[in-house]
Amino acid sequence: MWSVTRPSAEAVRRFLDRERGLACSYPEVGATAGDRRDGPPTMPAGYSHDHNRQLLGHGSETFAVASTALRAWRQFPAGWTAIEPADTPIARDQVVGVLVHAVGLWWLNSARIVYVIDEPRRFGFAYGTLPGHAECGEERFTVERLADDAVWYDVRAFSKPRHWAARLGAPVTRALQRRFARDSKAAMAAAVTATSGMRVKPQ
Repeated sequence: MWSVTRPSAEAVRRFLDRERGLACSYPEVGATAGDRRDGPPTMPAGYSHDHNRQLLGHGSETFAVASTALRAWRQFPAGWTAIEPADTPIARDQVVGVLVHAVGLWWLNSARIVYVIDEPRRFGFAYGTLPGHAECGEERFTVERLADDAVWYDVRAFSKPRHWAARLGAPVTRALQRRFARDSKAAMAAAVTATSGMRVKPQ
């Protein structure tokens, strides 16, 4: 769904009501989870694959702050992206609208949280696209406190264009995905800096 003005709250509500009962628009639901015993997940063929990481700091405080930021969707860079409703809890099967403002248009996309990770040293979730999304695929957002006490923000995704405009403008779409990865890392770094006072340099 796209428009030249930002969709109203009522328009978002109607859109999500239509999407809520639909299945994800790709068959490999949960593929970003993988099996931790075997290392990183194997991404499905036929998609573009992306993996980006940001060091946020060290220790339990940084991990707690970063986890809180993920729960509040702070990884979405303000100004050109937003989650609707903004207070959607991080829980399996929750459906959200992903707003993107680019090339003079507002794009409203739909996604469903397909799994949540809530462990002592790792927190995150993945959402998958619904039919109302311009792309199809899955994206996972995690923060993890490693054995050396370093806390990392990690984004892993597979995707391909679904809407005709996304297919036609594939180079623009890929540029926006790269921009999102860069700005998302900066947003998480800023969230940790603002809360903890520890300056985090975006990578």
